[in-house]
Amino acid sequence: MLDKEKLDGVIVGTPTHPRAWISAHAMIRNIDVYMEKPIALTVEEGRALVKLARKYKRITQAGTQQRTIPLNNWASDLVKNGAIGKLKKVISANFVGPLRWNENTQYPDSPHTKEPWWDLWTNQAIFRPYHEDLHRTWAKWWDYDGGGTGFGVTGWGAHAYDQIQRGLGTDTTGPIEIILEEPVKDRSAGLFEKREIKPEETGAPYYPMTEGVIGPRAKVRMRYKNGVELELYYDSDRGPGLGCIFVGDNGSIEINRDAVVSNPPEILQRPDRPEKLTVPETQPHLEDWIRGIKTRKQCLADIEIGHRSNTLCVLVNIVRDVGKVGEVLKWDPKKEQFKNCDEANAMLSRPRRKGYELPA
Repeated sequence: MLDKEKLDGVIVGTPTHPRAWISAHAMIRNIDVYMEKPIALTVEEGRALVKLARKYKRITQAGTQQRTIPLNNWASDLVKNGAIGKLKKVISANFVGPLRWNENTQYPDSPHTKEPWWDLWTNQAIFRPYHEDLHRTWAKWWDYDGGGTGFGVTGWGAHAYDQIQRGLGTDTTGPIEIILEEPVKDRSAGLFEKREIKPEETGAPYYPMTEGVIGPRAKVRMRYKNGVELELYYDSDRGPGLGCIFVGDNGSIEINRDAVVSNPPEILQRPDRPEKLTVPETQPHLEDWIRGIKTRKQCLADIEIGHRSNTLCVLVNIVRDVGKVGEVLKWDPKKEQFKNCDEANAMLSRPRRKGYELPA
C-alpha cells in the first residue's frame, strides 16, 4: 500500500510491537504518520523514530489526545505558571504491567502458524506457533506491549504520563532518578470496597472499567532535576487514572481527561477557563495532525513528546523487572541510559527478528 498509493498520511493503529516498524517505513517514503500510543515498544525504537521523522521532515502525532483538549492544556499551564506555588510533587497511578508468556504452553494445531500474515503479525518478536491468547490478547504480553490492558502501564499510563510531562514542562526530557518502592506482585488493580464516591473525584467514571483487572504492580517513585518527585501510587478506584495531581506550596490541581479540580477551589475559578469538549475527544487531535500535514508545523503531540512520555512507561516496566527494591537507579535523560545499572540498560532495546529491522 505504501508503495502503490499516493498517501499523504497513515494512521498506525496496530498492536504495539509492529508499530515502529510500520511508522518507519511510512516516514522513509515521505508519508506523515499518526501513531497510536505507545509509539514504540522500547526506548531505542522510540529514539530511532524521532531521528527518522527529523531526517525526512515528517509531521507526526502520538495518540495521546489529552494534548489537544483545551481544558487539560489550560490547567497544565496554570501549574507551570505557578498557580499553586512552587511545585513539590506529582501523584499518579500504580499501573498494571505486562505478563511474560509461558514458553511451556501447549499450542493447538492451527493452519495460521504457516500463513504469511502470522509471520507479519509477529513482526520483530520471537516467532511462536499461532495461539489465540497471543493474537487476541496481545496487550497483556511483554513481547508485544508494556501493559496495554485496562489500567495498564502503556494503556492508561501512556495518557497519564503524558499529562505529567505536559504539566511539568518536561516534554523533551525526563526524570533523573527512579526507585522501586516494593516488590512486584500480581495484585488487583484496586480495592473496590463499598464507599461514597465524592463529586470531585475526576476518575469516578473510569473506576468500574478496571474492576477484575489483575497483574504485576508495584509502587514506583521518580525524581526530576528540579527536585519535583513523581509518586506512582494510586489504585484504579482512587485518583485520576488517566491523569495526575500536581501538589504545590499553595494548593493542588488534579487534571484528568477533560476534567479538573483544585484545592482550594478558587484556583480554577478564572474567567479564561475553557469549556469542556462538545465533540469526540479524538477529533481535535486528528484535526491538529491534518493541520500539521497542510502547514508543515509540528503537532501538539509531536513524536519527540510521544517518545518522552512513552519512555516513562518503559522505565517503570524495566525498573520493576530489574527488581532492585529501594535502590536509586540514576537515569540520564539526555543520553537515555541508566548511569548505574547495566542490567536495566540491556532492556532499553530488544533483538529484532530478521526481516523486521528498522530502516537505518
